[in-house]
Amino acid sequence: MNTTIEKQENNIVKVDIEIPAKDAVDFYNNAARRIAQHINIPGFRKGKAPRNIVEQNIGEERIKHEALENALPRIFSEVIRENDFDVVTQPYIESYDYKIGEDLKIVAKLELRPEVTLGEYKGMTVEVEEYKTPEDAMQKSIDGLLDQHSTSVVVTDRKTVAEDVIVFDFDGYVNGEKIEHGDAKNYTLDLANSSFIPGFAEQLVDRPLGEEFDINVTFPEEYHEKKLAGQPAVFKCKINEIRTKIRPELTDEFVQKVGPFKTVDELKADIQKYLDTQKADIDRMNSEKAIFEKVVSSAKVDIQQTMIDRETDQLVEEYKQKLAAQGFTWEQAVEAQGYDNITNSLKEDAAARVKNSLVIDKIAKEEKITVSQADFGAKLSELSRMYQIDPQTMIKQLSQNPGVFNALSQQALNEKVTKFLADNNTAKLK
Repeated sequence: MNTTIEKQENNIVKVDIEIPAKDAVDFYNNAARRIAQHINIPGFRKGKAPRNIVEQNIGEERIKHEALENALPRIFSEVIRENDFDVVTQPYIESYDYKIGEDLKIVAKLELRPEVTLGEYKGMTVEVEEYKTPEDAMQKSIDGLLDQHSTSVVVTDRKTVAEDVIVFDFDGYVNGEKIEHGDAKNYTLDLANSSFIPGFAEQLVDRPLGEEFDINVTFPEEYHEKKLAGQPAVFKCKINEIRTKIRPELTDEFVQKVGPFKTVDELKADIQKYLDTQKADIDRMNSEKAIFEKVVSSAKVDIQQTMIDRETDQLVEEYKQKLAAQGFTWEQAVEAQGYDNITNSLKEDAAARVKNSLVIDKIAKEEKITVSQADFGAKLSELSRMYQIDPQTMIKQLSQNPGVFNALSQQALNEKVTKFLADNNTAKLK
C-alpha cells in the first residue's frame, strides 16, 4: 500500500491511498463469497455460487461496496498508525477508483486533533473569593428540621396568612378566554413555597374561607407557552380550607427523637460541623475551578468549526433530554426562547467544552496521567450507587452503549487532571 499525505486547512489531511491490484481483487473475491452466504440463487446452495453468478444477480457495485466496507477500517488503521495521526472522528472517503485487475485508488480525508500550546499550568498562585457561610445558616437549618417535624392543623376562625397551606379552587382567563389547563379543584398550595407565577400566592394572603374573589397577575415574558408570555390574566378563586403548621419546640427531648443527640447543643454542634465541611468543599471546588480556568485561558489552540458543530449537536440532544424529563418538547422551547437564542448559547458552551477537553488531554499527555482500571472501577461504583444498581448489572447495561464507557473514562481523566492542577498550584482565598 502506497500513501501520499497532503496537509490542508482546519487540521484536515488528504490521503491518497493506492492498494495493489492483487489485494484489491482479494477484497472483491472475499466480499463476493460473504454475500453469496446470504442470498438465494436458483440452482446453487448458499455460499456455493461462483463469482460470475453472484455478479449477475447483485451487480459488481454492490460487491465493491461490501469489499470497501470490510477493508477500509484496516486500511485506515494502518495509515493512522504509520503516520502517528491523532484523529478526532472517523475518516471519510472523498472518491475511489475500483477497477478489477487494476490498483485500487482511494482519496480520503482525516480530521486531526488540533495542537494545543499550553501556557503556565504549574507553580501558579490564583486568588479565589472565599465562601462566606450566611449568618442565618444555623437558624435556617434548625428551622428546616422543625418544619420537617411540624404538624398541620385546620383553622376556621381567621383569614389566610403567608405561612399557611391552603386548599382552593381556581379558574384562569386571558383576554376573557379560559386558559387551557389553567384550572383546578381542591388544589393544595403552600403559600410560603409557591411555584406559581410571581404575584399569585401573595394575593391569596388575607383571604377568608368560602369567599369567591379574583386575583390579577401577569405571565412572565419568558413563560414557556408563548401565547401566554407577558399576558395579563385573571384567576377566579375560592379557598376551601386553611391549614397552619405547628412547629415542635427545640428541646433536648425533641432532638433525642430526631437523631443521635442528647442535647440541643449537640445538635447545633453537628449542624456547625456540616456547615464547616460545606464551606471547605465550596472553597475547594471554587479553587479548582479558578485554577483550571486560568490554565485554559492561557492555552492556545486553533479549534476547527467542525469539532464545535459536533459538540453543539451533542449538547442539543442533551438539552432535548432535559426538556423531556421536565415535560417539555424541543419545539416548545424554540417557540418560547427562539431557535437562534438557544443554539447560539449552546455553541458557546460547545466551544468551551471542546477547548477544556483538548487542554485536559494535553496536560494528561505531558504529565503521563492515565486512567487505571481502579479509576474506572471507582467511576462505575459511583454510578451504581447513584442509580442504586449493583455494579455487575450496571456493566451489562453500559456494555450496550460503548459511548458511555468512553464518557466515564473521560470523566475519570478530567478528575485526575483537575486534582493534579490543584496539587501543583496554590489557591489563595481572599
